Amino acid sequence: MYRELAKDEIRIEGLEVFAHHGVYPSETKNGQTFIVNATLYTDISKAGLTDQLELSTDYGDVCQFITDWMQKNTCKLLEAVAEKLAKAVLLKYNLISEVDLEIRKPDAPIDLPFGCVSVKIRRGWHRAYVAFGSNMGNREEYIREALEALKANPQINVNKISDVIETKPYGVVEQDDFLNGVLEIETLLSPEELLDVLHEIENTADRKRTLRWGPRTLDLDILFFDKLVYESERLVIPHVDIENRDFVLKPMCMIAPNLRHPILRKTIAQLLRELEERE
Repeated sequence: MYRELAKDEIRIEGLEVFAHHGVYPSETKNGQTFIVNATLYTDISKAGLTDQLELSTDYGDVCQFITDWMQKNTCKLLEAVAEKLAKAVLLKYNLISEVDLEIRKPDAPIDLPFGCVSVKIRRGWHRAYVAFGSNMGNREEYIREALEALKANPQINVNKISDVIETKPYGVVEQDDFLNGVLEIETLLSPEELLDVLHEIENTADRKRTLRWGPRTLDLDILFFDKLVYESERLVIPHVDIENRDFVLKPMCMIAPNLRHPILRKTIAQLLRELEERE
């Protein structure tokens, strides 16, 4: 089940941890005190109504987990401590959808008067929709192996998978029919990190990028990522031309008919209906 971003907060302030992080050998050898502040975003309504701890996140347990993690691991940079610890907390505690984490270093090796040095980040689970397709070789096997690879990634949870449909090719039409579908995932990965994972899975299936819209053993595309509108040199979100692709809209309609396109401001069901009327 997808963890919707919660507005409730559990705050941990001023947790002191003696650990061995730092760039200089003296820091990793001798250690020093770090101060951790954390805000855990979670839904506490059920716990509040029932007064049952198991329906909330035990902040004492979280404090112990943070302490143990920081003492068992060693990083050179505060940035690395924050990044790795935030993901560890999110993977450990299922009820937390997002975390603000600040790592403070009051005894940083700076030969100037200063109060404290700190790094603060926010990390959380994201909901994304990924299209999959194949029209070469053992199409079912390529798709099955791709889904298994996604399920095996600890930073990805597969929530919903559409039916697989057979469709005519799009663009370059002189090729075999496709098997297509869509899945809903939640992930700790950024869009670019998720794209890297999808490309690795495609490469395992011996995907060749020789012809745009050409035949392929496996095709994995990010369709939506939260409500993000994003563009880089290698990635555009939402995926371009969704409104004209029935092989995307039909399986999307099976698992998320009311999802609203963040640019077109229409639901998937509306986009599919309009496409069918045009055709």
